[in-house]
Amino acid sequence: MDILAGLIQTALLAGGVLALAALGEVLAERVGVVNLGVEGLIALGAMTGIAVVSVTPEPWLGMAAALGVGLLAGMIFSLATVVVRANQVLAGLALTYIGTGLASTLGKPFSGAPAQATFARLDIPVLSDLPFFGRAFFSSNILVYIIFLVLPLALHYLMFHTRHGLNMRAVGENPAAADAAGIPVLKMRFWYTSIGAALAAGAGGYLTLAFVPSWSEGVVAGRGWIAVALVIFAGFRPINTVLAALLFGFITALGFVGQARNWPVAAPILAMLPYAGTIVLMILPVLAWQKMRRLMAAPEGLTQPYFRDER
Repeated sequence: MDILAGLIQTALLAGGVLALAALGEVLAERVGVVNLGVEGLIALGAMTGIAVVSVTPEPWLGMAAALGVGLLAGMIFSLATVVVRANQVLAGLALTYIGTGLASTLGKPFSGAPAQATFARLDIPVLSDLPFFGRAFFSSNILVYIIFLVLPLALHYLMFHTRHGLNMRAVGENPAAADAAGIPVLKMRFWYTSIGAALAAGAGGYLTLAFVPSWSEGVVAGRGWIAVALVIFAGFRPINTVLAALLFGFITALGFVGQARNWPVAAPILAMLPYAGTIVLMILPVLAWQKMRRLMAAPEGLTQPYFRDER
């Protein structure tokens, strides 16, 4: 039971990176913009968080700086894809290479050094003392509670229980109709794509300030691509997205436990599990029955630029 509790606790920590980045991608794709620059944004956020706490040992400042860098990068990406109407796929790939390159270059002074400040574990009174469940679910850092409880519930309510959320989804499905109804299509796309990029960079800050307390080149290890895949598998829904991220966190935690306990499985096989899981989860929607495929369908206007003169 102790092993299982530790496994769940590690799964929450590992899944937090994917969950936060994927939630940011949900915001962007719900308004019709696909951002393939998540990998680069996570790298930028991870490096920024470490750099800030090396100067001021306050993890909240490091996280805020990561979010700010992501917002700035997201605004540049939004300017290119929403305003200028550059190809979203190419712009996203460019953002990935620019982000990882900048993080690698600017992060060299901090490579291998431990974080000077991290988010400490927060034990919830009474609940953390429960046998098994206390350690598994109620003894994590505060960001875990925000990412897995507060943020997905807030986004779900915003998207599916408010008029603003209805407008947001209309922009992603049919921007011409939304524009005709008086919804500011370009403004909504610009800001939700930028906020989504900020969350992706925040996932990088979480990575180095709450999960792996150090920076090194390659620490992101493809998590940005997994986050993009999770959004598709989760049907572009916030709650489904964090549940899928938790599943991947559990797969990652299995690899850690397997290596720690010397399971008779080669270490590269255990390290490969999250990426093999990504392939499996990308195949499942194709095999799903017809109604499920409709529920999980991408917004109709995804990747399609829009200008009023073409309505």
